[in-house]
Amino acid sequence: MSRRSLARASALFRLPVRGRVADSADVLIRRETPADAATVREVTSRAFARPDRPVPVETVLLDELRGDPAWLPALSLVAVDAGGVVVGHVVATRAHVGPAPALGLGPLSVHPDHQRRGVGSALMHAALGAADALDEPLVVLLGDPAYYGRFGFVPAAEHGIEPPVADWRPYFQVRTLSAYDPGVRGAFAYAEPFARV
Repeated sequence: MSRRSLARASALFRLPVRGRVADSADVLIRRETPADAATVREVTSRAFARPDRPVPVETVLLDELRGDPAWLPALSLVAVDAGGVVVGHVVATRAHVGPAPALGLGPLSVHPDHQRRGVGSALMHAALGAADALDEPLVVLLGDPAYYGRFGFVPAAEHGIEPPVADWRPYFQVRTLSAYDPGVRGAFAYAEPFARV
């Protein structure tokens, strides 16, 4: 890891939580371990629970991604509270813009008891920092522009990146990273489970 990458990654230790700078007693962002998998699944299910869906589609997607070659363990991150309990999770998986490698982010999940406390923001900052430190060129997601814009996401069309489904265009966003090549343009392809679920 270069000094520049290390400096960017070290900045992640002071993450915004509840409108202030967090210390390690608030939330720790770390890589997911195999022992976390069941808890991450539960957090995801609780985060996306709806009365009409006993198992949220995001939980099914997470299950499918775990068994896919696009799963990148270094980019599956958990938020752990002061008691050591997993309260949030984010994952970025291998995707492509044409033949060029890229990342697809999601799902991002925060346990309902910990939402609106900065945990999701901390996970996003950590995921973007980790992806950048790994020399990934860009991260793409489908989500609310008002929320994800604060992390530097812009409409993917601004960079010539097209969504797999044209109707997604208003919510289809990209965040370029240090290794970004402006010549990378074209159709975006998520990991295969995104098409199945």
